[in-house]
Amino acid sequence: MADKLVTIAQYENYIEAEMARQLLADYGIEAVATGQNASNIYPIPAVEGPELQVRQNQAEQAKQILESHKKQEPLEENNNNSEPPVEQNHF
Repeated sequence: MADKLVTIAQYENYIEAEMARQLLADYGIEAVATGQNASNIYPIPAVEGPELQVRQNQAEQAKQILESHKKQEPLEENNNNSEPPVEQNHF
């Protein structure tokens, strides 16, 4: 019997959901982004954004990967902003 799909995350737009799906694919976890058309056509609070679904037996691993990636994003942004500007010599 095939594993049931479970929702592990919800996103504001399809692009974010698709990026998360690709991240999981990089780790060998197949995922499906659902509901992309509804949130793009009806951008109102009553319509929920796209959801990311994975097989139930991979849900915990997928959640850990997504959480780990979320924790790394601010560090990457700070590293880019913390580099000193390049000085230009004007002769």
